[in-house]
Amino acid sequence: MSVKEDVLLFLENNKGNYISGSDISIKLNVSRNAVWKAINSLKLEGYEIDSVKNRGYMLSENNFILSSQSIKKYLKVPNLEVEVFKTIDSTNSYLKKKAENGATEGSVVISEEQTKGRGRLGKSFYSPSDSGIYLSILLKPKLHAMKALYITTCAAVAISQAIDTISNSSSTIKWVNDIFIDNRKVCGILTEASFDLEGGGINYAILGIGLNLTMPSNGFPSDIKNIAGTIFNEKNLINDYKNKIIAKILNNFFYYYPNIEKKEFLEEYRNRSLILNKEIYLLRGDSKEEALALDIDDEFRLKVKKKDDTIEYISSGEVSIRKKSDYI
Repeated sequence: MSVKEDVLLFLENNKGNYISGSDISIKLNVSRNAVWKAINSLKLEGYEIDSVKNRGYMLSENNFILSSQSIKKYLKVPNLEVEVFKTIDSTNSYLKKKAENGATEGSVVISEEQTKGRGRLGKSFYSPSDSGIYLSILLKPKLHAMKALYITTCAAVAISQAIDTISNSSSTIKWVNDIFIDNRKVCGILTEASFDLEGGGINYAILGIGLNLTMPSNGFPSDIKNIAGTIFNEKNLINDYKNKIIAKILNNFFYYYPNIEKKEFLEEYRNRSLILNKEIYLLRGDSKEEALALDIDDEFRLKVKKKDDTIEYISSGEVSIRKKSDYI
């Protein structure tokens, strides 16, 4: 880490208390001047750091800027390399370039805005600067390509559990990759992978996560305003919610991930399903076919019964729940 990052982490760990510049310099084995420069740089970035002669520096307890140091304060997972940006084109695209250049597993990229956010099936992903968090995780699982769906479903459970813990909500999972609260989408997941065509394995995977934390200042765009929702509102917003929810997602995901093939999250995925035993539409290109969602099998395929009573197992694609108005 840089001196600035080290100073910020030190202040984070002593938030609300004054620490002298000499103590910081000794602890970090850097000069007093280097500490002073780091403090000034952090102030310019918006950190509320109080400076008092003969007492030192104090990071305000009300300072909740999104940063790698603030996230690491809540992390239980070692050896994660966390980068945080104010804005980026796409966290998945950025991390893919790092992966191609040999970045290690556990590299995490987070941004408060995406200018070219991407969703599934080539769709754009609304990624405004004032209300969401967008993150990607580099993974190098020892999985056969046929089991790539494990990554998305594992992430869905980890995220849903984190949302419920941090926001005191009751979230559900819409097969295969969306998280909902009160029937509104609050999170989307996009997993992209590089495959070993000869060996049938996965060279690396980029797990992308987009979270609607609060309502955008201008509301959601017209094309999603009846679908999108938020994780937090005026009743459940807590201090440092951005850093806390990111850390909780990472903690949850990496709890399951080392033994991902054991699928310890399978039953939780089923229990959190938004669509089981409901009438749905199977969306394939421009076609829309009615079906009943019956179950999620051990490979996370969606078992459906179609109008002609035939059973089909769906491993990819889009589904939507039939509204009451569709029956009229």
